[in-house]
Amino acid sequence: MPFPDLIQPELGAYTSGVPTPEDFSTFWQSTLADARAIGGAVSMVPVATTLKAVEAFDVTFPGFGGHPIRGWLVLPTQRSGKLPLVVHYLGYGGGRGFPHEQLHWAASGYAYFRMDSRGQGSGWSMGETADPVGSTASGPGVMTKGVLDKNDYYYRRLFTDGVRAIDALVAQDFVDAERIAVCGGSQGGGIALAVAGIDGRVKAVMPDVPFLCDYPRAVAKALRDPYGEIVRFLAQHRDKKNQVFETLRYFDGVCFARQARAAALFSVALMDETCPPSTVYGAFNAYAGSDKTIVEYEFNNHEGGGPFQDRAQMNWLSQRFHP
Repeated sequence: MPFPDLIQPELGAYTSGVPTPEDFSTFWQSTLADARAIGGAVSMVPVATTLKAVEAFDVTFPGFGGHPIRGWLVLPTQRSGKLPLVVHYLGYGGGRGFPHEQLHWAASGYAYFRMDSRGQGSGWSMGETADPVGSTASGPGVMTKGVLDKNDYYYRRLFTDGVRAIDALVAQDFVDAERIAVCGGSQGGGIALAVAGIDGRVKAVMPDVPFLCDYPRAVAKALRDPYGEIVRFLAQHRDKKNQVFETLRYFDGVCFARQARAAALFSVALMDETCPPSTVYGAFNAYAGSDKTIVEYEFNNHEGGGPFQDRAQMNWLSQRFHP
């Protein structure tokens, strides 16, 4: 197949033109303050499994609006002292699945938490967290859910959940608050980038083939959904283009990258038809932290590096956190 987007050296030089809203930081600080003011209890219930080297917990914590958000916490059975924490956010349509999945972080000596995505979890894996908030007219999926108002947009809730997951876990006596990492692929990479951009407690971020970056270019270039949901919405709401893209600026990975300082390991797939590689480079080149690396998978589509990138992440994070 031909490369669907820019190629090197033009690709690596690409700079996004998405402007950061003047009240971007204020908007997110206010959003988080409101969520934290609601409070709520954190529940951690041990899960019976056949696993011997790790133990699992069914966690419920208060997210945006105090809504209950689920997730799996997996810890090494043999541990001493405080553990570095890896919070994992999920790709579009997926849910937290089962606690025995994705064991490599706990097996490497980390506290590992996989957060459910509200209102998703019936695409490629199961979820158990509802999104109880209504919205204006939208297309199927969540990309246009509340998109006419930044205060009502779906990703305001999901990104806030991502920060509140850290709030819930950082207070636990087994977590080292100075060694917090966030990761995820596709949508999960976009969430990780957003959380790193608004939460200074994050010391390392690992966005794989991140979604939700450079929306104007992504909508024009992506050959596959979910960006197509925005295209179809605007095909009907022909007079709402400016309003939609004004909202999306508050949720663009490029804008979060401009204020993130954590060490960062990105990955990009140069044949990606879902998240155009130029949009990933748009976020990477905007990233403000000085310790940043991007790994290219030249002949891969949206699956990206898969287990190769898992290995790269484990080596990279071990060098910084020394678990």
